[in-house]
Amino acid sequence: MRYRKLGQTGLNVSVVCQGTWSVATKDIFWDGQDKADSFKAIWAGLDAGVNFFDTAPAYGNGEAEEILGEALGKHRQEVVVATKVPPTDLVPEKLRLSCERSLRALRTDYIDLYQIHWPSKELPLEPAWRTLETLQREGKIRYFGVSNFGVSFLREAIPLGRIESNQLPYSLLWRAVEFEIQPLCVAHQIGILCYSPLAQGLLTGKFQTADEVPEKRARTRLFSSIRKMTRHGELGCEAETFAVFAEIQALARQQKMAMGHLALAWLLHQAGVTSVVVGARNAAQATDNATVADFELDDELVARLSQITEPVKQIIGHNADPWEHVSRMEKQ
Repeated sequence: MRYRKLGQTGLNVSVVCQGTWSVATKDIFWDGQDKADSFKAIWAGLDAGVNFFDTAPAYGNGEAEEILGEALGKHRQEVVVATKVPPTDLVPEKLRLSCERSLRALRTDYIDLYQIHWPSKELPLEPAWRTLETLQREGKIRYFGVSNFGVSFLREAIPLGRIESNQLPYSLLWRAVEFEIQPLCVAHQIGILCYSPLAQGLLTGKFQTADEVPEKRARTRLFSSIRKMTRHGELGCEAETFAVFAEIQALARQQKMAMGHLALAWLLHQAGVTSVVVGARNAAQATDNATVADFELDDELVARLSQITEPVKQIIGHNADPWEHVSRMEKQ
């Protein structure tokens, strides 16, 4: 496993961060998840050198936090735990209560990285920030970061105090952050944590056409709004996405690499990226994800992958929100 410094903290975190949304057995997005498999996935991640775990109260209505806390047990002091506060709780009293609930669920007395899950267009940011600073002084959180913050919200937050990380949707098929958000994060030494780094399974190679993708995964702006669970109202870019997909798959075969490994390794070569946040539903997935830390790509291959996916990047454009036509990440 390789490790990188998180922002300007003293924390060295694994370049593979194990996401825990998929360990929740009660989350409607993940059908048929078994709790025993969830525990085994976390333990396998630990065995493979993962020391960075990401969760949130939104995952299974708090169940993911509970499973992670129980699974870590005696290993709690060895790892960096990141969780989040919902945007609806960004008023001081609610924020404090949300933090306390997460501490109880995680069976810990401190949170290493506490992130604002989404910015709020209704609630002011500064009162929340001052509350985070108070929780930090009390030792309940060590550092704080943000998630899904576009340029306008970042510019509001940066003068308020230190931001250690910004968790963003970023993958070979979703490069919208590169236009403006990534350069701002790099300039301020804000570590980028990449969620959906496999584009919800597209980059594993398991789907060969758009019609094969399950409804719950075909919700992003890559897909046409005629698909049942979309809410963006856009045409999508299905033909372009799967044409690009075929090229990536061919390149992966040429390199004798799994397509998912190639996609994750490419991300770890991008400016400002600290870790890729990859979910694991069982031990085999966790072990396989961790092997990505061993791959180094040469500059030519990294550039080729960027070239292949440039058409989709240009179609998606600057809006980094995968699901909405008008980005929740920016102030309008």
